[in-house]
Amino acid sequence: MRLLTHLRHVDLAVPDYDKQLDFYAGVWGLTKVAEDSGVSFLAAEGSPEQYVVRLRKADEKRLDLVSYGAASATDVDTLAEQLLAGGVQLISQPGKVETPGGGYGFRFFDVDGRTIEVSADVEVRQHRKIEEKEAIPVKLSHVVLNSPDLNRTREWYESHLGFRLSDTLMHPKMGEAMHFMRISNQHHSMAIAQGPHTALHHISFEMRGIDEYMRGSGRVIRSGARKLWGPGRHLAGDNTFTYFLDPQGNTVEYTTELEVLDEDTWHPHVYDFSQPEVTDQWGTANAMNELVAKESFNDVDRGVFVAPPV
Repeated sequence: MRLLTHLRHVDLAVPDYDKQLDFYAGVWGLTKVAEDSGVSFLAAEGSPEQYVVRLRKADEKRLDLVSYGAASATDVDTLAEQLLAGGVQLISQPGKVETPGGGYGFRFFDVDGRTIEVSADVEVRQHRKIEEKEAIPVKLSHVVLNSPDLNRTREWYESHLGFRLSDTLMHPKMGEAMHFMRISNQHHSMAIAQGPHTALHHISFEMRGIDEYMRGSGRVIRSGARKLWGPGRHLAGDNTFTYFLDPQGNTVEYTTELEVLDEDTWHPHVYDFSQPEVTDQWGTANAMNELVAKESFNDVDRGVFVAPPV
């Protein structure tokens, strides 16, 4: 039974807090909605979520947490009971959420030691329709996580959180490299990438349409931010992409037109990403190579919980 409804927000800890805040609230096009002593909350103007990114000033860069929505407090309680019964370590019991918008939720560790939050009854933020040629994010699209054991992580998310596999990327020399996972008819809300260590791979933001996606990509390029890859259009998910590095070296993406699929008839594909048309159907992006790929391995995340041996 699937109890998660959607991706809410991704929370980052960053040493260079002011520079990071300037980037996300400036050229990237998010709106700072609250700030309190080294913690800021950033919303996407077209999204009902209170915020889609939280930044926290810290000595070490890390992924603080990934947050998902549930439909009701009852579903939150049910999920907490299921996770406990399945041997998952809870960080907190279900209760009042103390971040903007409130709500009812709890936190726990995933199989790689990341902090995950699930909440319901969060107050809806007053949001608006993004206008034509307005090149700012409409909403958070998806998050991709690096895992040293791709299939262990995939199986954990399937069995404990109800994610389903949409598609897989593979390489003849490397084997499976990425699993695209869904909790709705959106092709993926999360993907898992094979990496040398547990870390954030990238955070993706949905733009209004192709024109706004291109205008936004151009604005970020002109700002001097480092473009990693794009613009182009992936085969898996059929979405557009331009990837950049934020000031702290995290990969962020502008995307649009992510595939909406019929879950009853969908069968996962395995795509060989050594074929250039798999990584970029348009052929407009710079070539994907090892240097580009390694940038998104990111730094070792020292915030992950390592369970003591049993």
